[in-house]
Amino acid sequence: MKWLIDFPFEITINKKAIDSAIRAFSVKHDAFFSAITSGLNGLIGGIHSLLNIIPWWLFILAIFFAGWKSTGKLKNGIVFALAITVIGIAGLWALMLETLSIIIAAVIISLFFGLPLGILLAQFDRAEKIARPVLDTMQTMPVFVYLIPALLFFGLGKAPAVIATTIYAIVPVIRLTSLGIRQVDKEVVEAAKAFGSTGVQTLIKVQIPQAKATIMTGVNQTLMMAMAMVVTCSMIGASGLGMEVLMGVQRIEIGRGLIAGIAVVILAIVLDRITQGIAEKGQKNGKQ
Repeated sequence: MKWLIDFPFEITINKKAIDSAIRAFSVKHDAFFSAITSGLNGLIGGIHSLLNIIPWWLFILAIFFAGWKSTGKLKNGIVFALAITVIGIAGLWALMLETLSIIIAAVIISLFFGLPLGILLAQFDRAEKIARPVLDTMQTMPVFVYLIPALLFFGLGKAPAVIATTIYAIVPVIRLTSLGIRQVDKEVVEAAKAFGSTGVQTLIKVQIPQAKATIMTGVNQTLMMAMAMVVTCSMIGASGLGMEVLMGVQRIEIGRGLIAGIAVVILAIVLDRITQGIAEKGQKNGKQ
């Protein structure tokens, strides 16, 4: 009667064969993956160099202005600027810029692929049905699993971190772009077509502007999910605030890990509030 308690049978999966096949694929297409790695390192390095050129006071001023204009409240701009100043005072300014360069690169790639895919899924029901289980898998897969192929194909460093972050963070912008376009009033779309607009013109001039608030919410969620990968990606050599947290954990240095963790939280909150404010402003403009 043991089979009533324990699962009665199991299939032995040859995990070593899977590993060998993936490693062989990686070796065979090493030139391809090396080219992607070089391109990503160039993108991250360019963003990092650009951020380094900006004087610290101008960066803080830009955060103040973005916070003020996105939320419509002067005090929010001041609070955001002070919060970023705290990171600098803690001696983590350079690490913050490294983290930002990785996050910005991942978000740029996510938007580059995610927005067109979201538009495509909104136009074709069959494509949406096919993509739904794929997106569900990508969103629910444990984040550590993404590190394995990223590490195997692209090695250690910032490039695999961007790849892993992009795979994890791209889902919200795809889903919400598709959802936003699908939720546009059909009568508005039909009216645009009745006045002679082509499908592309209707999409660009009617559907996307009407769905702007939902799309911006997707951008916000993608940014937040990218921020959530900061510490995880430090495990495959991504430097920045995440690496500082990881070093604090490995060396049991509570103060080091806590301060770096607070810096990550501050950066995430500031970016979240600014992008959220832009989304809410777009929603208000859409209703007017």
